[in-house]
Amino acid sequence: MTIDIQYFQERLEKEKAELVNSLEDVGFINPDNPKDWVGKPDPTETEHSDKNTNADNIEEYEINIAVVSTLELRLQNINAALERIKNNTYGICSVCKQPIEEGRLEANIAADTCKEHMGK
Repeated sequence: MTIDIQYFQERLEKEKAELVNSLEDVGFINPDNPKDWVGKPDPTETEHSDKNTNADNIEEYEINIAVVSTLELRLQNINAALERIKNNTYGICSVCKQPIEEGRLEANIAADTCKEHMGK
């Protein structure tokens, strides 16, 4: 079985761009670690805000942190898959070294294991 690497690379690049756009909406790159994203605090927060506004701002910030965490993990997986393409190991199970089923890659383009070794 031969998979269409260019097709999957284009999908990976597209998803990466979408993830970066989504991350920019709720976070920013940590200036001390360019591989790390940080949730954005609410820019309307002021020390003169009432308690309800402050509570809402804190809740929004907590949501941003959670969203950033989820998106950042997916971005890391996408980047790892793009790296596997560069290394000619994309589509090869990291456990058994056999080809990953195309249907599995269609479902999760960043998969690094076959169905048998999923979750290992």
